[in-house]
Amino acid sequence: MSQTSLPAGLYITATPIGNAKDITLRALEILRLADILLCEDTRTTKRLLEIHSVKRARDSRILAYHDHSSDKIRRDILDNVEAGKAVALVSEAGMPLVSDPGYRLVCDAFERGIDVTCAPGANAVLTALTLSGLPSDRFFFAGFPPSKQSARRRFLSELEDIPATLVFFESPHRLAGSLKDMAGIFEGRNGTVARELTKRFEEIKRGALGKLADFYAGQAPKGEMVVLVEGAAANTAKDIGVDVEAQLRIAMKNSTLSAAAREVAQNNGLPRSAVYRRALALQQEDLPDA
Repeated sequence: MSQTSLPAGLYITATPIGNAKDITLRALEILRLADILLCEDTRTTKRLLEIHSVKRARDSRILAYHDHSSDKIRRDILDNVEAGKAVALVSEAGMPLVSDPGYRLVCDAFERGIDVTCAPGANAVLTALTLSGLPSDRFFFAGFPPSKQSARRRFLSELEDIPATLVFFESPHRLAGSLKDMAGIFEGRNGTVARELTKRFEEIKRGALGKLADFYAGQAPKGEMVVLVEGAAANTAKDIGVDVEAQLRIAMKNSTLSAAAREVAQNNGLPRSAVYRRALALQQEDLPDA
């Protein structure tokens, strides 16, 4: 006998990242029975319900919940749960709470003593990691790199010494620029670009970051992408140990930042990654105040 209702609570519910068949039986049951569905995009959720012939009660509701939802909306949602309603939070695609505003709702629910559970499912990070050909025993999800190059380079430099596979989300029009910066900062490492995962035109490109940067230079491939980068070797995460600032300042007058760091690192027998970080810091110090 099929279930006819859900206990009151907040249900974090995964939806497919591309292929509509990648949804669990439990998720379909929650989508059918929840009194309220919260969606990043109500159109996407309604289409998913149509594909799987999910019939909801007439008095149930489908509401938008996204980055711009106010504190009052979150309070109203949780008031409904406390009044005995079952509320399901679904994402645009994949596991909720990854690069979306759902975590605020969960935090508020915990503070109010509301029951929260999760119906897990498709996840772009783990799918890409599985297909990347890079070590999967340890990984670090870094989200979206900043859009501006200077901020992006600082952001990437902070991740340079992490001894685990790095995982990023990136948009099509910024992919080429990000790969170029990654090739400079994570010099000599391999990477993977996973595009349109689980969809008809799924594409996995693997290779040296420099070659990937060259491949995507001047083009903005369609679809959603995950970029993965080989983690740092154990011997790269060490301090410089000597003062190289004077050498860097001289080298940076006649070379690019990357070339200057490479030259000084070679001359001193130091890890290029550590010297590059020092050069980047010096460059920021020398910028005029806005």
